[in-house]
Amino acid sequence: MNFEQQNQLRLLPSVDELLQSTVGQTCITHYSRSLTLRAIRASIALARAAIQEGACCPSHDDLLASAERLLKQEQQPHLRSVINATGVIINTNLGRAPLSAAALQAVQEVSGGYANLEYELEVGERGSRHTHVVALLRDLTGAQAALVTNNNAAAVLLGLSALAMGREVIISRGQLVEIGGGFRIPDVMRQSGCQLVEVGTTNRTRIADYAAAINERTALLLAVHPSNFLITGFTETTPITTMAELAHRHNLLVMNDLGSGCLLKSERYGLAHEPTPQESLAAGADLVCFSADKLLGGPQAGILVGKQEVIALLAKHPLMRAVRIDKLTLAALEATLRHYQRDEAEQHIPIWRMISARPEKIDGRAMRWVSRLRAKGIAARKQPGESTVGGGTLPGETLKTTLLALDAAQMPIPLDELAKRLRLRHIPIIILRDSLLLDPRTVLDEQDKEVVQALVEEVGEE
Repeated sequence: MNFEQQNQLRLLPSVDELLQSTVGQTCITHYSRSLTLRAIRASIALARAAIQEGACCPSHDDLLASAERLLKQEQQPHLRSVINATGVIINTNLGRAPLSAAALQAVQEVSGGYANLEYELEVGERGSRHTHVVALLRDLTGAQAALVTNNNAAAVLLGLSALAMGREVIISRGQLVEIGGGFRIPDVMRQSGCQLVEVGTTNRTRIADYAAAINERTALLLAVHPSNFLITGFTETTPITTMAELAHRHNLLVMNDLGSGCLLKSERYGLAHEPTPQESLAAGADLVCFSADKLLGGPQAGILVGKQEVIALLAKHPLMRAVRIDKLTLAALEATLRHYQRDEAEQHIPIWRMISARPEKIDGRAMRWVSRLRAKGIAARKQPGESTVGGGTLPGETLKTTLLALDAAQMPIPLDELAKRLRLRHIPIIILRDSLLLDPRTVLDEQDKEVVQALVEEVGEE
């Protein structure tokens, strides 16, 4: 270290001097003394390192400003709202389905104080938390009864544990699926204590395969909808109706894991048909389970609907308490289900607004983005593209969209640097990897201004 560097280091103020400053005292008021002390020490340490690299000693104001930035960064929530410009509607990494305004309001109303979560107002006695959504689920699906867990994997685990522990469950080899995060249906089944019996082949399973596997240890037949992959070509699957006829002749049950939980006719929107709980129950399934945060468009939850006596067994099982949902989830779920009851899901549930968005509306938004960016000297254009539903639903299905495209040749920074800058903003914006394309379909209308402003600031500032 040379003489000049030593002199610069001597100019650094003491920690206490910065603490006693007006800015330091303000930070103590806002963040606490311990956090402010740590930030000031970190700011001085950064300055010391910079001086040793040849920089001059920063002013007191600069040191305090650095400490404030560190405090703000540290206190920023780790779980944050982001803008999804990827074109993947149900984006699992980004929290799957965004909630409707009514669902958000319902959560706020029951979270600020007490609620009748397990209390019957009419009789003034303890009740069940599931009564808040049972009638709605019965009305929407045609089921005799319903139950709700914290996610669909828990619903499957509960169903198998209550109905088949220590016994055999017959399933087609073509339905031994892996869901998100590496979780596999066979592993969930083994955890429930039942014995997995695989029948048929990967691409073809007939009713005769199920019939041949039935014995005195069989508890139920399980059908799992392969909602996150496609098998095409020489294939054959056994309909729920046929499975139910066979199972009921042998006094067995049929359980159907639908996964994505679609209550609307997906083909109305130019998509392939997605099996619904209503159809499965009408076909004879005794128990149907599905997610609430995929095509249903609600909070994370696992929904079980089916026969009264079957649901009653699940409700009494000890595992039920371990996988039950809280009041916030119930409030959001009830509000979401009411949108379906009122035939307003397409207007109020965000994922269905995105799925049903008219092409000309998306094109108009993309054009407005382009115009505003060009006015700021940023090379941008619109181009045709495709959105995907995502979330392990409707694999291979796409929706025509109009994308905002940035000209890579005229970009002042590399793509990976732009993507990082967008991710690290106060309101992070997520774009597809290795792409200069942003899809307005998955950006909420009220976020348009933020997207344009972010691009102007991160691209135009160079």
